[in-house]
This record gives sequence, C-alpha cells and structure tokens, in this order.
Amino acid sequence: FEGDHWGSYAQPELALREVLDSDGTPFLLLSGSEPDLQWERFVRAVTELVERFDVRLTVGLDAVPMAVPHTRPSTFTAHATRPELIADHERWFGTVEVPASVSALLELRLGEAGHDAVGFAAHVPHYLARTAYPEAARALLEQLKSTSGLAVPVEELRSAAQRMLAEVDEQVGRSQEVAGVVRHLEQQFDQAVEARGRPSLLAADADDLPTADEIGAELEQFLAEQGDTAG
Repeated sequence: FEGDHWGSYAQPELALREVLDSDGTPFLLLSGSEPDLQWERFVRAVTELVERFDVRLTVGLDAVPMAVPHTRPSTFTAHATRPELIADHERWFGTVEVPASVSALLELRLGEAGHDAVGFAAHVPHYLARTAYPEAARALLEQLKSTSGLAVPVEELRSAAQRMLAEVDEQVGRSQEVAGVVRHLEQQFDQAVEARGRPSLLAADADDLPTADEIGAELEQFLAEQGDTAG
C-alpha cells in the first residue's frame, strides 16, 4: 500500500530450490508459507519429491517460545523418525500435546513411508518471542551442520546474536523486575540441567512475576529505541 493506493502484490509461495553449501555440495531447500488447507495433499507431494530426488535425510528447523533465559546456551527439542538419528540429544519433555504444524505432519508421514527425517526446535526465551532472535537461527544452522555435514556459514548470524544479546543484557540491567525474572529462569534452567528433575521446561511457578508479554513489550520498546538511534 502506497499512501492512497495498492502498489504491488507478493504471491505467497512454497518453493523448492537447489542450493550449494560453502563446499559446493548441493542440497534441496523447501521454504515458504505454511499451507492453510490440504496438508495431506501437500505432504504427499513433498514425499514424492523426496523419492524422486532420492533424498537421504530431511531436516526441519523451527523455533518455539520457552521458559528459558537468554543468558544460557541454546537448547533444542529434537525429534526424528528413528531414535538412532537423535541418539546424542537429551529429552527435554515427556508426552505433551502441541498445536499441529505441516512440518510435524510431514515428518510423521515420511517416517511411516520409511524415510529418514529429523527436526530441531530451538527454545527461544518466551519474553523475546516477538523479537528477531538471531541466536536461535545461529544455533539451528550449527545443528544443521552437525546433523547433515553441510558447510553452512554462520559468522554473520553469530555477530548479530552477540550484538542482540548485549542489547538485551543492557535492558535487563535497567529493570530490577525484569532482572528478577531472568534470575528465576536461570535458576530453573540450571536445576533442570543438573538434575533433570523437572519433567518439562514449560513448568514454572512464577505467578507473582511479570508475564512474558509484559517483559517482551518492555524489551521490544528498548530494541526499537536502539534502532531509531542507530538510524
């Protein structure tokens, strides 16, 4: 929209592209908007492509908001069509119901058809879920490299993540309330890592603390102000 009229239209698409990694190794990249309808039809089409191009491993990358602090190393929820594919990953959850996604259905159907598929969901601090979070993207690409052997550059994302985390640290230091929430999440995270006693990182007893939306709004305002200053 340009002032008083419609100027252009961007057609939503799901595209399959052949991409070369830094070493010249080809791989297929499927990206685009999740379809609203006919998921089974879409999954059948992708499965046909997997078989036509003899894809040995399908890797899905995602991010989910979680009760984790930004001051700790990134963690993942790993899932796969065979447990051997993610044997080096610890479980963060037991059995839970989550909203459906076409990527989850695709992994399920690929496994039923005898194809290998893995998925990784980076845990994004829930108070930063509405903000660009390059640390999650960096961690996911590092995981892609480890799982597939592809040479994927992450240097720019690493630098962006360091800058962003430094900005968040600055904002947290300005608010005792926010700092208290982060300390609470750090304690919860450390206890879960040390003892694995908590069945889920979703669990938290912080009813007396600000909500994730309240913290996120404060951090978003700070980051927006930083952007305006830089511009």
